[in-house]
Amino acid sequence: MVASVSRRSLLGAGAGAAVLVATTGGSAFAAARPGAAPGAPSAQGVRLTLPAPTGPHPVGTVSVRLVDRSRRDPWVSTRPYRELMVSVRHPARDVRGHRLAPQMLPGAAADFDRLNSLEGVPHGKVDWAATRSHAYTSAPVGCHGLPVVLYSPGAGDPRTLGTTLCDELASRGYAVVMVDHTYDAGAVEFPGSRVERTVLGEEYAKAEKAGPAAVTALLKKAVDVRVADTRYVLDRLGALSAALPGGSRGTLDLSAVGMFGQSAGGFTAAQTMHDDRRLRAVLNMDGVMGYVQNDDDPANPSPVGTDGLDRPLLLMGKDGNDHHTVPSWGITWDHSSGWHRDLTLCGGEHASFTDLQSQVPQIGRALGLTPEVVAKNVGTVDPERSVAAQRAYVSAFFDRWLRGGDGALLDGPSARWPEVRFVK
Repeated sequence: MVASVSRRSLLGAGAGAAVLVATTGGSAFAAARPGAAPGAPSAQGVRLTLPAPTGPHPVGTVSVRLVDRSRRDPWVSTRPYRELMVSVRHPARDVRGHRLAPQMLPGAAADFDRLNSLEGVPHGKVDWAATRSHAYTSAPVGCHGLPVVLYSPGAGDPRTLGTTLCDELASRGYAVVMVDHTYDAGAVEFPGSRVERTVLGEEYAKAEKAGPAAVTALLKKAVDVRVADTRYVLDRLGALSAALPGGSRGTLDLSAVGMFGQSAGGFTAAQTMHDDRRLRAVLNMDGVMGYVQNDDDPANPSPVGTDGLDRPLLLMGKDGNDHHTVPSWGITWDHSSGWHRDLTLCGGEHASFTDLQSQVPQIGRALGLTPEVVAKNVGTVDPERSVAAQRAYVSAFFDRWLRGGDGALLDGPSARWPEVRFVK
């Protein structure tokens, strides 16, 4: 994540951060602070809200530090082991007496503000740390035998930029494990308020000086690290199951595990399923799946592209991104023997598949941004309709492949969701 660079970024781009960009442009939680109304400026900046989940369950959350002592940190050689932070969202039995978790912890929020590359959104004008999620910290788990969905964010983005969809799945009876990729994400806040910041900008500057082959190697390393992180999290699901408040080893159904992600997180999901049989289904939200910086670049395909997938894959792209226009999607599509679908969010932009879909319009209203500036960030699709459509299709996908639901919504266009186009 580096400042003063174009929005288009590594592996399809992070939504709110500029990381490894091409020049062509993609613990304990504090209680909610009283004061300014949502969407209004405060002393710290504009305060934002997130859409409430629609499922039948209240949502609980717990954050966990994971330590992989089997490998040195691949980004910082002085670290003798790899550390990750994850958040587990889950249906809760009782939320009384528990506080709503923030979308971002203060350290991560400060770096998100400092390094964001949102078009026309000035730094220091949004209080990113003030946003509450709809998940209650340490609330006891309310169900057992929960299907599991992992979430990986875009390059440079915090795991919590996918809060809306993760809370939604949890409210519908899933356990959702949100993964931060340390030194890839702009800032990861560990217990004790220790913050570890990204090194990707520095690594990219060195690779760019060394030439195109070095840049390609760096992109491959970034994905390989993310996949290794994800496979370690899969290794730890049993322990996470027992670590949930009121949980046990049987709280999570380890035979029903899927994954989704936005941008580089979507690539991570697909590549992990290629490499690891424990994932049963994956959803890629607008993530290029080759070792390239531009969606239309056919060079340097990944193994998931050249081999394809033999289990369910759902592609969801912004307007203009589909398996006909994104070469890495096309090669994966052609080589995949498993069930696969390609959906376009009409009027959507790259960041539409993150919390920014609902947040940027709020910022626009509070700061007087033009509709054109808002559209450059999150497209022209109606924000409420976009969020509702994504919730419907993401839930239908995992219901079908992790729970054995009918998944009829995935069989063809729906008059209820004209924003979603099926790509043949």
